[in-house]
Amino acid sequence: MIKTMFADLHVHTNASDGKNSPAEVVRLAALAGLRAVAITDHDTMAGVNAAQETAATAGIEVLAGVELSTDYDGVETHILGYYANPAEPVFQGYLKAFKDARAARAQEMVGKLRALGLNISLENVLAQAGPASVGRPHVARALMAAGQINSVAEAFDRYIGFGKAAYVSRLKYRPEEIIKVVIQAGGVPVLAHPGISCKDELLLDLVKAGLQGVEVAHPEHTKEMEHHYRELCGSYGLIATGGSDFHGAGVARHGALGQAVCPYETVIRLREQALSNRRLVTSY
Repeated sequence: MIKTMFADLHVHTNASDGKNSPAEVVRLAALAGLRAVAITDHDTMAGVNAAQETAATAGIEVLAGVELSTDYDGVETHILGYYANPAEPVFQGYLKAFKDARAARAQEMVGKLRALGLNISLENVLAQAGPASVGRPHVARALMAAGQINSVAEAFDRYIGFGKAAYVSRLKYRPEEIIKVVIQAGGVPVLAHPGISCKDELLLDLVKAGLQGVEVAHPEHTKEMEHHYRELCGSYGLIATGGSDFHGAGVARHGALGQAVCPYETVIRLREQALSNRRLVTSY
């Protein structure tokens, strides 16, 4: 596939749980022949500036993005926010709340792991995270570095996966709330990978709440799913996006950079929608 007119709009860096730095991700995207890439780290926009600085010389466009964790009646739902202003006071407050909650969660997991007899400290975990938004992969890597397990998968399977002895739930807002916060910050809210856990009833409820796009192309979506969500986008006037959910080469359950893409015209639509949202917000 010739990708010079395509964009990968779901990419993670080591500002959250990705393997590569923002600069490395941009260079890889340029080598892959992509015209644009969106940095969508979990609950943080800390990697966007570095990516955009590299983009200036790499010949590729970088969209400012974020992937925010929400909960809809027990269903984990992720909202991608594109072009949101991280300095907008209310949105900034939410990003800080996510960051603080992630740190507290890591500390609680460490406590549970130590109670299970595992040799690990919060300092070990934070060393793995560095400046990144700390998460379970950093706990897993700290366990590996301490010789307590043999793989990241083992950490999740035995200790920190959902329902395991050291699992701690993370802070999750309602998706309707996050949709409004993203729009208030001048961004465009898009539902991430609905085929993984989201039923159509939920999707339509989110459309009523102001959702403006759906991630149609994703490595875990079948062709039938893509067709279904593309039709829904057409029916409800939503922007159909796509992205690889890249976390680094060989990371399980995530795609290779550029594996799932959307036309560059999607970037233009997102940008236009963001401008419209900003005009609407400032007119109040």
